[in-house]
Amino acid sequence: MKKKIIVIGSGFGGLGAASRLLSAGHDVTILEKRDKLGGRAYVYEKNGFKFDGGPTVITAPFMFDDIFEAAGKKREDYVEFVPCDPFYRIFDAEGKNFDYNNDHEFTLEEIRKRNPDDVEGYEKFIKTTKAIFDKGFVELADQPFLKFTDMLKVAPDLIKLQSYKTVYKYVAQFIKDEFLRRCFSFHPLLVGGNPFDTTSIYAMIHYLEREWGVHYAMGGTGAIVNALEKLILEQGGKIHTDTEVDEILITNGKATGVRLKNGEQFEADEVVSNADVAFTYKNLINPKHRKKYTDRKIERTKYSMSLFVIYFGTKKRYLDSGLAHHNIILGERYKGLLEDIFHKKNLSEDFSLYLHMPTITDPSMAPEGCEGFYVLSPVPHLDSGTDWNEMAPKYRDAIMNFLEENYLPDLQENIIAEHYIDPLHFQNVLNSYKGSAFSVEPILTQSAWFRPHNKSEDVDNLYFVGAGTHPGAGLPGVLSSSIIAQNLIGKA
Repeated sequence: MKKKIIVIGSGFGGLGAASRLLSAGHDVTILEKRDKLGGRAYVYEKNGFKFDGGPTVITAPFMFDDIFEAAGKKREDYVEFVPCDPFYRIFDAEGKNFDYNNDHEFTLEEIRKRNPDDVEGYEKFIKTTKAIFDKGFVELADQPFLKFTDMLKVAPDLIKLQSYKTVYKYVAQFIKDEFLRRCFSFHPLLVGGNPFDTTSIYAMIHYLEREWGVHYAMGGTGAIVNALEKLILEQGGKIHTDTEVDEILITNGKATGVRLKNGEQFEADEVVSNADVAFTYKNLINPKHRKKYTDRKIERTKYSMSLFVIYFGTKKRYLDSGLAHHNIILGERYKGLLEDIFHKKNLSEDFSLYLHMPTITDPSMAPEGCEGFYVLSPVPHLDSGTDWNEMAPKYRDAIMNFLEENYLPDLQENIIAEHYIDPLHFQNVLNSYKGSAFSVEPILTQSAWFRPHNKSEDVDNLYFVGAGTHPGAGLPGVLSSSIIAQNLIGKA
């Protein structure tokens, strides 16, 4: 039966689900509260610069190809992907760097320069991450885990793969050099997890990158959003921006549509929420329909950290700065800093940064002769009690002074475009509970069956896609959640 489906929110989970459900023959309408699509992948345009809001590391390009293929189209007719080499340039506190890519020999050589004793350990590490990847990604990422028994079936395999160890502990079995341990264990931070708390299943991200490379979309991540928007419209989908949902309407325990902030109503047979899971339950569903996801349960769940991100453009190029497209700048402290961010919820004086420099690959992101950047610092979510209205300018200055002193000489006198987002933006604009940047924290007791389910346990005909549901944050995760939603709803 052809169903009327409403998708709330237009991040990659929502866009992927909308296109897949259209390919399955349904009637789909996307409702987005902001003025354009993208969710966390919103694009900021300023003084001729284009800044991608969030996701910039594309690790499983075939997952985008699949969406276009299902619609009978070719992804490369809509958007071009190019490989990044190196994947990342990782700097230690002294400014010495380590590069890696999917050329095995190159990576071994980089390890040898740092600590020859770790070459053999790395070889062993890579062999074991393949097994984790085959199980954790290939087999389980697009399985819905709606019953506890689904979890029990795979438990023995997960125990064999040492999923009870954290990513850092897992890597440390093989690698002795402290800096190299950081280089091979930072990946959970890309999906909102602390390497010292997150299950070793996330060690597979390193393998996933080696398997398919790290890619960049020409025109920025926003070009993928535009490509999907074009595809969805061609497929007959309907898109409404500046359209904020106020409540999911429920009759006899079933979602039957939504009411907008302006009072207008849309009917639906099924509702797919790509809004934050905690926000959806707490703010869009009347408490009388929530037996399981009570306010208390939502409050007791652990949420990932937030981010402070500065988008900036300079009137000169920095091509000889020794930076790559994706840079990770690690401070002196690693475990202590993560402890502050995730456990103590303190905003520290020191920071570790991810510095994105897309104009190295794609000068079209900036006016001619200019350079575009964004720098991101993980910070605690709003439980820290930090007053960001007061703190943001000071934190911004600390980061910019650091970059100017160490990596980008005369930076501040050359800035001609700048914008920042902080935890308040995640809370107030992106409706993210506690201003968390990646929703529910990916720890073992909040993974697979223990994560908010892709099909609501409280409301029939309500489905979730995006970072807060199974399998989790990051582009491969949210695109997997859109496959699950489509499979659960089925073909028309």
